[in-house]
Amino acid sequence: MRFVWPYALALLAVAPALAVGYWFWLRRKRKYAVQYSSLSLIREAMPSTSTWRRLLPFVLILLSLTSLAIGAARPHAVRDVGQNETSIILALDISRSMCAVDVEPNRLAVAQDAARAFIAEQAGGAQIGIVAFAGTARLVVPPTGDTQVLLDAVENFRTAFGTALGSAQLKSLDAIAEVNPDVAPAGEAVEPSPLGQSGEFASDIIVLLTDGASSRGPDPLEAAQAAADRRVRVYTIGFGTDQPTEMICGGTQIGADAFGNGEFGSDGYGGDSFGGITGSFGGGGGRGGKINGTPPQVLVIDEPTLSAIAEITGGAYFRAEDADQLVDVFLNLPTDIQLQQDEVEISVWFTTAGLALLLAALGASLRFNRW
Repeated sequence: MRFVWPYALALLAVAPALAVGYWFWLRRKRKYAVQYSSLSLIREAMPSTSTWRRLLPFVLILLSLTSLAIGAARPHAVRDVGQNETSIILALDISRSMCAVDVEPNRLAVAQDAARAFIAEQAGGAQIGIVAFAGTARLVVPPTGDTQVLLDAVENFRTAFGTALGSAQLKSLDAIAEVNPDVAPAGEAVEPSPLGQSGEFASDIIVLLTDGASSRGPDPLEAAQAAADRRVRVYTIGFGTDQPTEMICGGTQIGADAFGNGEFGSDGYGGDSFGGITGSFGGGGGRGGKINGTPPQVLVIDEPTLSAIAEITGGAYFRAEDADQLVDVFLNLPTDIQLQQDEVEISVWFTTAGLALLLAALGASLRFNRW
């Protein structure tokens, strides 16, 4: 327990001081009492009130003063933040390289399966939000406990060009800020908050999955520092192999036109800006197809940057090269993301208890000490 105004605890001395004064008053009263020749006459004249009934109002007053003194010091208690009060933002890479088939059937399909498994595992627990990013980042689903809405969103991913790791982090911070007033939006200036023990972190986290390196948008390390200043941890996942491979998108995964327009459109989460599914460079149209006639060199995962993001924010970096590894990473994220601690002021408890005890003392006095 922590006290905001610890000096107010000096008021606790009032209760024992009154108790000592009351004891001396009783002794003085007995010392100077008038002596009668017949004590039986006194007992008959006095009301039949037991000692504990006479003392009860005074004891209740002392307890009331003690409780009010503690409340005046503004005590704060540390409590565990329940899992359902935690927001997890899944920032998922939907760049065109996610169509690489080094992981069958391709990276995006496997990432979608892993995300679905993670969402199902969290059902009834943490609030999950989804940010999809390629050349830009977009909040697809704000933090919610509606599992079906999340599953539907993951199902509708469409690829686009570019990889904006910085934008993904900043958009995720804004999503957290919408549901957690203790986290400032990315565009709002804040005082740097040094990271330390887990209890100093926000209860919300970002899980950032990518298969490449940042090519557009804000610097990812500067975005990571913005997350660190807000005490938000970022867990990064590098997915895919380093082997050259062709990229084959399924019919529902193609979203950017042949001229490189990778804006998010109405035809799903990602895709072109015209609302339709465009074909691939190598044909295939609605059935999907190769992006190029020859296997291109897939961008190597920028592990140093992903590791640095995790280190700056207090998170962790994971690497997955196949479907089993990726699912394992998602389902075994550090459990402390569900066991955060928060401070809550409880002075109202002590103040309410003090007033209730004071009223009880008044009632006991009227009930037992009638003369």
